[in-house]
Amino acid sequence: MSDGEPIRKANTRYQSDVIVDMIKLYDFPAIPLNPGASYRGLHDSLVNYGENDPPMILCNHEKIAIQIAHGYTKATGKPMAAAVHNVVGLLHAPLAVYYAYIDRCPVFLIGATGPMDEKLRRPFIDWIHTAFAQGSAVRDFTKWDYQPGSVHGIPDSFARAYSIMMTEPQGPVYMVYDAGIQEAELTEHIARFRRPML
Repeated sequence: MSDGEPIRKANTRYQSDVIVDMIKLYDFPAIPLNPGASYRGLHDSLVNYGENDPPMILCNHEKIAIQIAHGYTKATGKPMAAAVHNVVGLLHAPLAVYYAYIDRCPVFLIGATGPMDEKLRRPFIDWIHTAFAQGSAVRDFTKWDYQPGSVHGIPDSFARAYSIMMTEPQGPVYMVYDAGIQEAELTEHIARFRRPML
């Protein structure tokens, strides 16, 4: 590469790029999070595909990440997303999720799980970070939780979660994204749904 020649990003797209497209479509201003391996695909897409827009806000605890989103939403009237790391991060978060719930605050909670496909799991760590029905940890105080089974389910379920979150009485929702889906190469066009008018 000669001096002055622009650095070209790789042409490879990943399925987590679709999540970033939805985050941008719904105009979330930032993503407070405590980085975790279960959403390393999403983290990579936010940085490389999304070009740090919206920016991530690094937090030292998941409860703080959710409380930042809660506080921003209450102060501005505009919803914010927050990300938590699979079972471990989610189990750090319930009190903050509960506070958002009793305050009728729309927080879009993004979670992740290790690969549901066992052949993609790394020894030990992906096994303890993968759970069925992960949303059950916060189901009693979220309006809706869902885990899409493929990249095709991401746009529709994201739109549905946002609509449910914003419908009165407002409240938090929880979306779980499989690490195996996030990290798979995107090989086809995935239709994005238009943002609903609320």
